[in-house]
Amino acid sequence: MKHYIITGAAGFIGSNFLRLIDQTEEFSQGYHFHVVDSLTYAGHWPSISDLFDKDHFSFHQVDIRDLKALETVFKCKPEAVLHFAAESHVDRSIDTPSLFIETNVLGTANLLKLSQEYRAQDFKFLQVGTDEVYGSLQLEDPAFTEKHPLQPSSPYSASKASADLLVQSFHHTYGLPTIISRCSNNYGPYQYPEKLIPLMIDKALNDEKLPVYGDGQNIRDWIHVEDHNRAILAILNQGRIGEVYNIGSNMELKNLSIVEMILEKVGKSKDLIEFVTDRPGHDFRYAMNTTKLQSETDWRPQIDFAQGINSTIDWYLNNKDWVSEVKSKMNKNS
Repeated sequence: MKHYIITGAAGFIGSNFLRLIDQTEEFSQGYHFHVVDSLTYAGHWPSISDLFDKDHFSFHQVDIRDLKALETVFKCKPEAVLHFAAESHVDRSIDTPSLFIETNVLGTANLLKLSQEYRAQDFKFLQVGTDEVYGSLQLEDPAFTEKHPLQPSSPYSASKASADLLVQSFHHTYGLPTIISRCSNNYGPYQYPEKLIPLMIDKALNDEKLPVYGDGQNIRDWIHVEDHNRAILAILNQGRIGEVYNIGSNMELKNLSIVEMILEKVGKSKDLIEFVTDRPGHDFRYAMNTTKLQSETDWRPQIDFAQGINSTIDWYLNNKDWVSEVKSKMNKNS
């Protein structure tokens, strides 16, 4: 039996990853998945609860900052750790940077320490990272490659860059088999309504004003969460130890364009758009060069943005109870 530890899997990307592996024949036998999540506002048990009537999933409500509690999970001697857990909302990092340092840096350090102590012989540690560690691009700049210097702009991205450097240090110093992925902006089902796309969908459906930072011209490379998670599996199976891999879909869109698409899809007026004061240190543009990933693995993005955004909006239309529960939980933790 191979044991995999998956952190943060009650959150947006992690919960979708669990659903992907549950449907992947490779993992149907001979694997046990230990899901670790502290169930903060961003970890929602109903997002994954239906999976835990299956023998190959077990759940551990553990905070990755708690070394002793984590150690009990690692006694399974894992073949892999897939580290999705993170505080990830830039606005919250501006308000409470210490929480991001504790979770994203110290929590990652705990996982690395225990991986070194308890890992199986054939082991991989996969750090799920973000394009935000690279900083910001101007309109004419080429897309980020894996060799781009780390130039984080927010406490969130600085904490993730720090975590990446810790991961690399454990590889170079201790020989821990590690790989880092860095992905562009995700969208899809089960995303929390503090992020751009689900926030705008929710507000549009409730005829509320849609707050757009600055003039809405900031540009992001958007990828469907399913494409991201398929890339994670490709990197896990085919990626080289000690390497970094960028993930993206080459779908650069302005924030304002995204908001207008959502309003058109749900049949609401653009008059709902409200431009608000830009947030501090707001990066202008992200774009990912995925040549390395596509040359070393068989992964390619498959979900066209028009298809993906329509299916995402439909999911939120059909899951209003989930949204209400999550919003209530978020408000209690604000």
